[in-house]
Amino acid sequence: MLHVLLVRYTAPPDEVTPHVPGHVAYLERHHADGTFLLSGQTVPDDLGGVILAIGPRERVERVAAEDPFAVAGVAAYEIVSVDPGRLHEELRGLLTRSGR
Repeated sequence: MLHVLLVRYTAPPDEVTPHVPGHVAYLERHHADGTFLLSGQTVPDDLGGVILAIGPRERVERVAAEDPFAVAGVAAYEIVSVDPGRLHEELRGLLTRSGR
């Protein structure tokens, strides 16, 4: 299952900034383990970020709750699960290789 994670800041930038290094390490860890396929800032960047994740929703919810931004209360997650009906062939290959 695919999930779109909307990460919305709930605090002013000066309260978010101290948690950025931990958030970046968190992103890198979950990109490396294959849970996150894409992550990036919104445009404009003051809204937060977006993550495309793969796996069981329960696992993705647990992972989202571990984000240093969420733990510190400076951002909140909204998770939208997607049951892909049509996929680009390159994405289909990625999802097939990941076994998810």
